[in-house]
Amino acid sequence: MRRLLKFLHTMGAIGLMGAMASLLVLLSLAPPPTSLAGYAVIRGAMGAIATWIFFPSLGLTLIAGLLAIGLNRGYHNAGWAWAKAATGILIFESGFVGVLGPMQQEADQSARALAGQVDPATLAGSLGPERNTLWVLLAVATANVVLGIWRPRLTRLPA
Repeated sequence: MRRLLKFLHTMGAIGLMGAMASLLVLLSLAPPPTSLAGYAVIRGAMGAIATWIFFPSLGLTLIAGLLAIGLNRGYHNAGWAWAKAATGILIFESGFVGVLGPMQQEADQSARALAGQVDPATLAGSLGPERNTLWVLLAVATANVVLGIWRPRLTRLPA
């Protein structure tokens, strides 16, 4: 069970960080909303990546990590494991609020603008905050990988 959870946690982290990196690349390549057709295609792709790669990978990483902490007695008092759990939960919440929701909403809005149902001037308002959120989440996820590999001696929790 321990190896399975480690495998699932690692695969989830790979998908999560890969999705964040690809979203950052697409954000940098997104044309301005004045090129509505191209903008709608990029935002649709970003919405799909957020929905089908980012979100499931995020859930898998968090669930497998929490189960690993719960099932392995060695992790119960390890400060590094609890630091990973705390930051993982923050990544999960920030991923919903700062990445998944805005990307799905902007993909929908850009498709509606392309269909003539929404004013294109309302688009691209979230590009800067999305980019910043992704960079912060990518940095925190990288720190979690570092914690998992080097397992520094953080304060031990009392038994």
